[in-house]
Amino acid sequence: MTERERPTKLFDKHDEPIEPDGTDVKKRNVAYYFHKDVGHFHYGQLHPMKPQRLVVCNDLVVSYEMPKYMTVVESPKLNADDIAVFHSEQYVNFLQTVTPRSALSMSDETLKNFNIGEDCPVFPGMWDYCTLYAGGSVEGARRLNHQMNDIVINWPGGLHHAKKSEASGFCYVNDIVLGILELLKYHKRVLYIDIDIHHGDGVQEAFNNSDRVMTVSFHRFGQYFPGSGSIMDKGVGPGKYFSINVPLMAAIRDEPYLNLFETIIRSVNENFDPEAIVLQCGSDSLCEDRLGQFALSFNAHARAVKFVKSLKKPLMVLGGGGYTLRNVARCWALETGVILGLRMSDEIPGSSLYSHFFTPRLLRPTLVAKMNDANTPAYLASIQQETLDCLRMIRGAPSVQMQEIEECHVEEAPPTSSSSTSKEFPPGQDPRRIGQYWGYSDGGGGLAPPRSRSDVVEEMKLEEEEKRKQLGFGNLP
Repeated sequence: MTERERPTKLFDKHDEPIEPDGTDVKKRNVAYYFHKDVGHFHYGQLHPMKPQRLVVCNDLVVSYEMPKYMTVVESPKLNADDIAVFHSEQYVNFLQTVTPRSALSMSDETLKNFNIGEDCPVFPGMWDYCTLYAGGSVEGARRLNHQMNDIVINWPGGLHHAKKSEASGFCYVNDIVLGILELLKYHKRVLYIDIDIHHGDGVQEAFNNSDRVMTVSFHRFGQYFPGSGSIMDKGVGPGKYFSINVPLMAAIRDEPYLNLFETIIRSVNENFDPEAIVLQCGSDSLCEDRLGQFALSFNAHARAVKFVKSLKKPLMVLGGGGYTLRNVARCWALETGVILGLRMSDEIPGSSLYSHFFTPRLLRPTLVAKMNDANTPAYLASIQQETLDCLRMIRGAPSVQMQEIEECHVEEAPPTSSSSTSKEFPPGQDPRRIGQYWGYSDGGGGLAPPRSRSDVVEEMKLEEEEKRKQLGFGNLP
């Protein structure tokens, strides 16, 4: 933090101090998922992803005596059928059966097909790890569906890069997609918000042409993994304008980030009106992250969580990236307190098993940026304006608002002698809603003939090029 920067305020008069042990407290309607085994897996000695961060985070949550304010639930393990709701059968079979020993005898082509390699290695217990971190997201969604809880927390989840048939970016099973699919059984519109420094590409890809799921990702863009998430990437077909990407440059600071975040999410809430929200809280967007390039403080990251909570919608909060282990644990423990409406002491309790691990022994130490903010006010203003213009296009647009959730009726083209007059799809399986259909409506009440993927891509490129000229973005993302 430079001398010109003011500390970002986090707590307010509504936050309660944590009561001493033994004092009766009011339990919040929050479920917190954890399993004692989920942090004991190991990607490899030099791999930046450390599941051990989950153990340290949970220790801080316990040390601050937060479990007495919420319902603590042991994460269940999913089975193969649960995971195959989104992932391909061939890929699920691979994950379920592969071991480090068996992988040695597999062809390079087989491993390449599933994107197994340096970033996504095969490690002991990989399947168990996937079923555990995804279990909290799926069962947590069911709790929200049945109004058992207002908010569900699953810090082991949030692995947003995994694709339908391959691993990506340290992610094997996309628990977020599985959780959202579960929410769609009871909620007409679901909002996904991603504050990880990396683009939430796996989630956007899964719902890219759905108007029932809006994905909003705030991420580092440019020569940075995964390289996707341009501001012009807005979804396709019925999902056009329902994918919102906010591409940011390196070292963005607290105030401009929060101004942009709150403005956009407020507009999303007004125009899309979600019935449930999923928030991915990747902590690699913090300053000093081992792989990250942003300059956010602990307070700013947690303020984003607090703002989403203030929308008062059924909310599932997930983890994600984060590669400076101490800061990941600090961040998610702090945000657990924020979700519970608690004011936490900045000194880490001596009861923590890992208190010696934190230097300084503070929950929110000052993080020092090593780069200048590359986001100019003009660039951020252009990003905000383009995004708000996009959101105005979808006001009242999701056609599902006009339908009963129990059934989905699709009118087909005017009948010919050999065609039927209508066709019904099971709930949630209308191909125009869940990513199975690339075509647009033909304007005559029926479905247009499907276009090729290349046609769609070329059209998007032309639109993007024209829009860049209008906005004067030049070579910016």
